[in-house]
Amino acid sequence: MMNSIEPQKPSDTEAVSAHIKKSEPALAKTIEYLRKIILSTDKQIGERIKWNNPSFYYTGGMKPFNPKEYKREIIVFNLHKERIMLVFPSGAKVNDESGLLEGDYKDGRRLVTFKDLKDVKSKEKSLQKIIKDWLKLIDK
Repeated sequence: MMNSIEPQKPSDTEAVSAHIKKSEPALAKTIEYLRKIILSTDKQIGERIKWNNPSFYYTGGMKPFNPKEYKREIIVFNLHKERIMLVFPSGAKVNDESGLLEGDYKDGRRLVTFKDLKDVKSKEKSLQKIIKDWLKLIDK
C-alpha cells in the first residue's frame, strides 16, 4: 500500500507567479514589474490571488473591523489585453496630488490604468507615493 501524499497547496506568492505566467509575455513582464514596485514599497505588503487576480494587502496588525470593509486590501489587479488596471478598494481616502488615482466611485475605490511597461515606469514614483500614503492611513 502506497502512502498517499496530499498535494501541497501553492503558497500565495507561488499562486501569484503562476497566475502571471498565464498572461501574454509582454503583459506578464509589465505585471511582474508592477509587482516588484508594490512589494518593494513596504515590507508589510503581502500578495495573494483574490477575486481571480493578483492582489496586494497590508499584513501588519490592525484594529478589528468588518471584513466586508476590505481595509487590508491595497491593490487588486484587473487585467486586460490592452491595459492593466489597478483597483484601490479604498483609494478615495488617499490625498493623491499626482492625479494618478482616477474615478469617483461611491464605494471609495479608485483606479490607476497603465498601457504598457513604459507607462508604468513613467508613473512608478507616483504609484509608490500613493501606496505609502495609503499605509499611513491604516487604523493600527
